[in-house]
Amino acid sequence: MLITKPYNRARAVEYARKWALDRNPLFFDFTGRGGNCTNFVSQAVLAGSCTMNYTPDFGWYYVSPEDRAPAWSGVEYFYDFMTGAPAFASRNGGIGPFAREVGREEIEIGDAVQLANRTGDWYHTLIICAIDGDEILVCAQSDDALDRPLSSYTNAATQRFLHFDGVRVEIDDSRCFETLLAGGDPDAVQETAEE
Repeated sequence: MLITKPYNRARAVEYARKWALDRNPLFFDFTGRGGNCTNFVSQAVLAGSCTMNYTPDFGWYYVSPEDRAPAWSGVEYFYDFMTGAPAFASRNGGIGPFAREVGREEIEIGDAVQLANRTGDWYHTLIICAIDGDEILVCAQSDDALDRPLSSYTNAATQRFLHFDGVRVEIDDSRCFETLLAGGDPDAVQETAEE
């Protein structure tokens, strides 16, 4: 059974600020090999969700540089997975964080922003770490940034914002059912499961 839990924005931002100018050794650094921006934002989103989707090709996960979903490190694929774009629609209702494209007025810390060039190619993913009046401050890698003003990205022709609405996780309630069916106390099973 799938349930939705909150996306922990504070944890995502804390992670982003800690690693924006450094590299977490648990993850490969793709700088110089296509860029590390979406890999970095995926790490921060993982810190705020603690849930990956291991569906081959259409999931969102990282095991190693050779065993990761395209959505983990690809700008367009990240967007497609998080928003449930057509090829990923069945996954958007599945396990993992999920988002929707919103206007600037709906963003919060921990959300993502993507930049496109003049030809419409989406090339950069950043995480929103603070909102100071009219200025959005972001953290990023490839072109490392810690609380950099979004307005300073003058080469971008356009931008889109991804607001994370939550995280879908799977819970196993079969023990509760089996215990109840056998005449046991399902609350005792629940307490054990929560410990």
